[in-house]
Amino acid sequence: MSLQELMELEHEGWQSLCNSTGATFYGRLMTDDGVMVLAHGQVFSRQDVVESLNEAPPWRSYDIDEERLIPLGDSAAVLIYRGTAYRDDPAPAFVALMSTVYVRQGDGWALASYQQTPIPS
Repeated sequence: MSLQELMELEHEGWQSLCNSTGATFYGRLMTDDGVMVLAHGQVFSRQDVVESLNEAPPWRSYDIDEERLIPLGDSAAVLIYRGTAYRDDPAPAFVALMSTVYVRQGDGWALASYQQTPIPS
């Protein structure tokens, strides 16, 4: 496992949110019992994520910085970073600290847990 390898997955995820393919991407990437704890205070199951992303407006662009990797043995890791995302409307950027727990499944990685913690402006 490397920071670069898991950051590639995060970028693929954000790109899928920008081009409206997030439901397919996260439906494939998440573990069967995976969850996302989102900024609005809800916990979404894998199915909730897929259903919500089918209806979500796309992000126009995003930035990732301050990334860190915390290994959890040979088959799991936590990726932490600050994400900034922009929609097309005049709303301010969404800025949050994000953590993604990845677990090894077969030859690749799967998303077991993801959490957003908004950074107040």
